[in-house]
Amino acid sequence: MNYIVLDLEWNQSRGKSKTNKEIPFEIIEIGAMKLDSQKRVIGEFHELIKPEVYLDINQIIKTIIHLNKEELEKGAPFAEATSRFLDWCGDEEYIFCTWGPTDLSELQRNMKYHKMKPLSLVPIAFLDVQKLFSYQYEDKKSRRTLEYAVDFLHIEKDIPFHRAFSDAYYTARIMKGISEETQKYISFDVFHIPQKKQQEIHMVFDDYTKYISREFNTKTVAMMDKEIASTKCYKCDRVLRKTLKWFTPNGRNYYSISYCPEHGNMKGKIRFRRTEEKTYYAVKTLKFITEEEKQEILLKKEKLRIRRREKRKMHSQKRK
Repeated sequence: MNYIVLDLEWNQSRGKSKTNKEIPFEIIEIGAMKLDSQKRVIGEFHELIKPEVYLDINQIIKTIIHLNKEELEKGAPFAEATSRFLDWCGDEEYIFCTWGPTDLSELQRNMKYHKMKPLSLVPIAFLDVQKLFSYQYEDKKSRRTLEYAVDFLHIEKDIPFHRAFSDAYYTARIMKGISEETQKYISFDVFHIPQKKQQEIHMVFDDYTKYISREFNTKTVAMMDKEIASTKCYKCDRVLRKTLKWFTPNGRNYYSISYCPEHGNMKGKIRFRRTEEKTYYAVKTLKFITEEEKQEILLKKEKLRIRRREKRKMHSQKRK
């Protein structure tokens, strides 16, 4: 299997009022490196893209990437450049690798705007090298800049940053040091979410599980779904009793605590995300936690209880 290390640069409007909601970020440059299964470089790709939506470069973007309007005018139309890129990726099996989680969504959004055939109609598995760097070298939570990682690994900075090809080049060099064990922590781009139950994502890692649901009309309906609401031990396959039922302190994230007699307390977390069609899908993670982490969740619940009590008290006083 090959690795396609991809980086994109994009432009945007100079103000929210001028933003095209169908394509808030217009891709203006594609850079990529192709690595073989041994992570040896076997190909390079670079294309500038002529803007069609935002004809003037946003000043902040211009300062970062050092591209001007005259250079982009010489670029290829998006559909033409992207078709060449996808042809270059080849027929051999490959997986995309990006620095951060956004490039594949923006690529697909731009492809949809230009009425191109979609990359996929379901979530796309990819390697988020920014996340993998944290998993291999740091605390699994931090998300560092590309230049920080290059400095951390003492990689020679022989070309400038903040251009699509150069950032793909540095990401590829970092990717070479990511172990196969760390690569198990695969990510999914959900520009297209699962359309039916059979397409839902179930991933079991060493220290947590991840589940991505199909879409639901409301969060209330979603929380009634057995697959979303259930908590199961990923170490012994036992359905667990909840010691703290699902609750939400903010309407976005839901938490629960379950108990496994063999493996201890397990935190459940559900994040609801809204689709462009204004429906919802759930991303659920399950992870075993320490007693201290358990108390933090219980504190969230207690704060919610206090807020609700104070709110009821205020309403009661107003009625009087």
